[in-house]
Amino acid sequence: MPILTKDEAFALLKKVLSYSKADECEVNLNGTDSGNIRYARNSVSTSGKISQAQLVVSSSYGKKSGVATINEFDDASLEKVVRRSEELAMLAPENPEYVSFLGPQKYAEPITFVPATAAITPKLRSDLVAASLQVAKEAKAVAAGFLEDNNGYSAMMNSKGLFAYNTSTNTNFSITVRTEDGRGSGYATRGYNDVTKLDTKRATQIATEKAVKSAEAKAIEPGKYTVILEPAAVAVLLERLFFGLDARQADEGRSFLSKAGGGTKLGDKLVDERVNIYSDPLNPELPTSTWNGDGRPLEKVSWIEKGVVKNLTYSRYWAEKKGVKAIPGPDGAIMEGGTKSLEELIAGTKKGVLVTRLWYIRDVDPQTLLLTGLTRDGTFYIENGKIQYPIKNFRFNESPVIMLNNLEELGKVERTVSVESNANYLLPPLKIRDFTFSSLSDAV
Repeated sequence: MPILTKDEAFALLKKVLSYSKADECEVNLNGTDSGNIRYARNSVSTSGKISQAQLVVSSSYGKKSGVATINEFDDASLEKVVRRSEELAMLAPENPEYVSFLGPQKYAEPITFVPATAAITPKLRSDLVAASLQVAKEAKAVAAGFLEDNNGYSAMMNSKGLFAYNTSTNTNFSITVRTEDGRGSGYATRGYNDVTKLDTKRATQIATEKAVKSAEAKAIEPGKYTVILEPAAVAVLLERLFFGLDARQADEGRSFLSKAGGGTKLGDKLVDERVNIYSDPLNPELPTSTWNGDGRPLEKVSWIEKGVVKNLTYSRYWAEKKGVKAIPGPDGAIMEGGTKSLEELIAGTKKGVLVTRLWYIRDVDPQTLLLTGLTRDGTFYIENGKIQYPIKNFRFNESPVIMLNNLEELGKVERTVSVESNANYLLPPLKIRDFTFSSLSDAV
């Protein structure tokens, strides 16, 4: 199904609502055209294009709700899905936390759509991948990567007069390069709304250099080290903090933002005063939708300011219960950085460890946000401002909260992609003291 314009989406949703007999009805519509190329062992293994659309109808009678989904949009199918959602609503038990749908809202005009990305052709994808493969082949290394682009729309309308619409584009690229003997590995990832910013050749050069340099890794003792975390490593740690900014969990004593004697840490200093984290759907480097899934407007919000927790996310139910503003969670998070490049951070480090990437992240203790996971794809020992040699990978045990209290320096902000969630962020590389490596790993 083609990408629907705002007028086309409005007309379709209005038709769906005309079939409704429920007390309240809300309809969500989304569609995506996406293309991709996957490659391994220096050759393309798959390529394809996917076009899909989905319509979700939520019907409510009092506090009883039912949801039905369909991907056919003829009149008979549209009426059928509305009837089905109503049947399910009548069978459902009452939801004690039900909140009525929102009325009309005002949204800022989004900036998430870039025509160049929407116009990507199979040839452009092939050229971007060819540039990547050329780098690996010239270095006699072995590359595996994935390039994906998306052009999509989303819209919602309800029986109380709300209508929202957004179009967006995005492209993500990830590359892993190994030496021919498999002893060295390097990695890089890039993500943009605008494909013209994507340089697959440069990203592959970085991954290839790491692979070649990491082939003769030495084992050093686990322990507490000064580390420099590249943005991709920072992302998988800090997103656990971003996801944990939920007021209800904090109020109910279930999170790192809960106080031992009751209450939350809202308004308390949580981390180093140089830490400033916010979200802004109109940030030109990380634009997101200007409305969230239940129709609330997304605006610029400061989450942590000078180390102090300034805001928590509230569902509409929990906000009503607490008598506060219902603040939705961010679609993208931004952490302010410093002025130094990654190379300058390394040059200013007497002894430390450079971490390219972290993976296999698991929660250990939600009360302290303690996490565990592994380094991979290029871990190096720094001494006297220079990378001296590659080292074997570690398992780590660390909390992002403790980490941000042990902050030494922040580098320049760049857009990065989390390998855990595939979410995009604007984050700096971080220099952290006393980062805990608990054991060695033989993986590359």
